[in-house]
Amino acid sequence: MKNLALLIPDQMGRVLKMDAEEIRVLFTDGVQSMRMNNYLPGPEHGFTTHSDADALTILFQLNQTEGLQIRRDGGWVPIKPQPNAFVVNIGDIMEVVSNGIYRSIEHREIVNSTRERI
Repeated sequence: MKNLALLIPDQMGRVLKMDAEEIRVLFTDGVQSMRMNNYLPGPEHGFTTHSDADALTILFQLNQTEGLQIRRDGGWVPIKPQPNAFVVNIGDIMEVVSNGIYRSIEHREIVNSTRERI
């Protein structure tokens, strides 16, 4: 996971025409954390609308229960879980580093009324 977390900014830096060492310095010694969210079935929302403060969030949706939504054109678009795939959210720090070329994504998590979401 750490290698993936370092590879993504490196590739994004290429698109930004940043020197590879410059982008590596920004992210090599950065804080990494891992957490697991388990959304039990119920009638209430999961997390409220937010953007992630960090540079990147790499999300693995363990089961196929939908719940992640992104704001697009003023509405909410569900992100369908794909087997064995990661979702990468751009965070606020990456938006600043890229001078707004990569935009931090506003999103929310919705609880499914009948199935847990991991």
